[in-house]
Amino acid sequence: MKPARTKTPRKLVVKKGSQTSLKDPVGVYCRVRPLSFPDQECCIEVINNTTVQLHTPEGYKLNRNGDYKETQYSFKQVFGTHTTQKELFDVVANPLVDDVIRGKNGLLFTYGVTGSGKTHTMTGSPGEGGLLPRCLDMIFNSIGSFQAKRYVFKSNDRNSMDIQCEVDALLERQKREAMPNPKTPSSKRQVDPEFADMINVQEFCKAEEVDEDSVYGVFVSYIEIYNNYIYDLLEEMPFDPIKPKWNSCSTPMRNTDFVPPQSKLLREDKNHNMYVAGCTEVEVKSTEEAFEVFWRGQKKRRIANTHLNRESSRSHSVFNIKLVQAPLDADGDNVLQEKEQITISQLSLVDLAGSERTNRTKAEGNRLREAGNINQSLMTLRTCMEVLRENQMYGTNKMVPYRDSKLTHLFKNYFDGEGKVRMIVCVNPKAEDYEESLQVMRFAEVTQEVEVARPVDKAICGLTPGRRYRNHPRAGPVGDELLVTEVVLQSFPPLPSCEILDINDEQTLPRLIEALEKRHQLRQMMIDEFNKQSITFKAMLQEFDNGVLNKENYIQGKLNEKEKVISGQKLELERLEKKNKTLEYKIEILEKTTTIYEEDKRTLQQELETQNQKLQRQFSDKRRLEARLQGMVTETTMKWEKECERRVAAKQLEMQNKLWVKDEKLKQLKAIVTEPKTEKPERPSRDRDREKAPQRAVSPPPVPNVPPLRLRHRRSRSAGDRWVDHKPASNVQTETVMQPHVPHAITVSVANEKALAKCEKYMLTHQELASDGEIETKLIKGDVYKTRGGGQSVQFTDIETLKQESPTGRKRRSSTVAPTQPDGAESEWTDVETRCSVAVEMRAGSQLGPGYQHHAQPKRKKP
Repeated sequence: MKPARTKTPRKLVVKKGSQTSLKDPVGVYCRVRPLSFPDQECCIEVINNTTVQLHTPEGYKLNRNGDYKETQYSFKQVFGTHTTQKELFDVVANPLVDDVIRGKNGLLFTYGVTGSGKTHTMTGSPGEGGLLPRCLDMIFNSIGSFQAKRYVFKSNDRNSMDIQCEVDALLERQKREAMPNPKTPSSKRQVDPEFADMINVQEFCKAEEVDEDSVYGVFVSYIEIYNNYIYDLLEEMPFDPIKPKWNSCSTPMRNTDFVPPQSKLLREDKNHNMYVAGCTEVEVKSTEEAFEVFWRGQKKRRIANTHLNRESSRSHSVFNIKLVQAPLDADGDNVLQEKEQITISQLSLVDLAGSERTNRTKAEGNRLREAGNINQSLMTLRTCMEVLRENQMYGTNKMVPYRDSKLTHLFKNYFDGEGKVRMIVCVNPKAEDYEESLQVMRFAEVTQEVEVARPVDKAICGLTPGRRYRNHPRAGPVGDELLVTEVVLQSFPPLPSCEILDINDEQTLPRLIEALEKRHQLRQMMIDEFNKQSITFKAMLQEFDNGVLNKENYIQGKLNEKEKVISGQKLELERLEKKNKTLEYKIEILEKTTTIYEEDKRTLQQELETQNQKLQRQFSDKRRLEARLQGMVTETTMKWEKECERRVAAKQLEMQNKLWVKDEKLKQLKAIVTEPKTEKPERPSRDRDREKAPQRAVSPPPVPNVPPLRLRHRRSRSAGDRWVDHKPASNVQTETVMQPHVPHAITVSVANEKALAKCEKYMLTHQELASDGEIETKLIKGDVYKTRGGGQSVQFTDIETLKQESPTGRKRRSSTVAPTQPDGAESEWTDVETRCSVAVEMRAGSQLGPGYQHHAQPKRKKP
């Protein structure tokens, strides 16, 4: 049975910017420039080599009521006011140049407000070169002896390079040298004294590792981004004298001026890298040539005089140094003519225009438009950094707005993992720039949290290293072989003279034969010795081969064991990956379930809070209702207690009156029986009777010859409306003169829905016994309203009271004729005393208490 063939493991393809690649944060450095005047107020202080502190100026404390605090910001490294350009270059730019020589890309840009020293940091000043000339000097010091001849590498319009043979390169050189104004600068020309001091770098700097088996070429380009348009600063536009040229002020331009260059477009090459289409790339062979090209473009860069800076950059400038590397062929003589083996690395040095506030620069017209475009592009850069940080920190996948600005669109590949990114934050410590410096520090703080994928190392061509010097004679093993041959020849005995002058000479030939025999013997001895040494050496080689073979077998066994271990680890890794995926799936399900439960929990908590609030309201309403009912019960109890006391007192008085009447009758009867007289009996005085009982006022005699009164009905005040006259069946008919009379009224003994539905007014006739024993009639009136339930409700509005009293304040009573008083005054007793009807009208809310309300419910229908 054949062993099962194992499947070749698939090679993992690491995508650009993938999660598996290592990432490094953007290196952000801070450089503090010196103050222009020693007596200026300073708002920035260097705490240590990684921290700066911002102090709020005194003016801001007065204006802002002292709300600002001292703030500290950390950087990868802070360079103070006494830092030299060499120290800054060694820390920031040296590693980038070393990576460029190794085939990796790099981006270095300066950021800060206007007048903070960005251009000085990048370009430098006479006697103190900046980062740009020092980078060029380090590159040419490293590849100086390995540079290819001019025009061996030739750039095309697709952001790549072509290789030419030596003959084509020679023809190209002769053709360019024959041109009257060659575009490529010559290394034989004298350096322009205007920038000679800038490139005169005293310190020698060189990369540590340079591939000696490759040839190199350096190409530079220089562009600017002005008002969000890209312009080539190295493009030469021929002037046409026939067609007049006009500038932005609609005035003819001078003949000595060049036509402004046309804006360039951004393209994407086959490797998805962004580049400027049609940009001029110049091949340079020395630092002087490269800086001469830069200085030629620098003169075309747009600068202007503003209120804050005499030479303020009005555009973003980008100086690209492109290093082309190609391996030598197997013989080490010529460049390998394979385009796929070319390695192109690029270092972009960006001098950003300063962010500025127009109310400070006093910008107007074109300067105002330029400031707006500068601030907009810097704001887009900041937005891109914030989105990148958010995507990396929180795992989101928001689209980064690279295309909103040409600046961010051009360098999007660097933030996607095409090279290292370094930023130098330049700040001016003067107090007037406090707010701008604060914004710069916040942007730097955000940028430090952005991570960029590490660039992948270049592939090895596979040719034998050291082939450049293989075919060149050097003092080494070859010289030693020649020396050994000379020593061997000198060890042989010298040959005697071979000249034969006489025919009979018999000594010369024998001496020659003897010398040759000695040489032959010596040669034979040397051959034997050589054979012995060869055999010994062969034995040693055989022993060495055996040892090497044993070591190879041992190493092969170890490799097999390691491969088995690796296979087992791969299987274990696959099992763990599957388990990891399963656990991730379960975790995802649990997270979703947890989310659902949390939502249900929040919903139930909200419902519980709502119910608790509802219960609290109900409990509060209940307590208020209990308090209200308690008050009503107390009030009703007191009212009925008073009513009961009043009724008991009235009943007692009534019984006393009845007992008094009976006593009077008994006395009168006794007087009639014992002393019969023809005279009218005199009513006994109450004063005598009240010796035992309380005295009562004597009723006056009836008014003589009073004509009979005609009964007159009292008209209700609201007789115009239709009324319900509710007279309970228990009411007693009174004999008062004034009686209520309501025309067109519906008289009922019990209130009902039918009667209330037809009327607008309601009157209840209520009778009760007064405290003096008389019947008191109350007419309780109200308005009829319809309710939502379909019934009617009555709202009482006022009360009219009809009460009968004696004019002298005596209570009415019936008695027989009393005998004549002893003092001669006559009093006449009648059965019915004179009555006087008094009508008293009372409003709701009087002493009778609150108004009454009656609700008539609709009748329930029979099922």
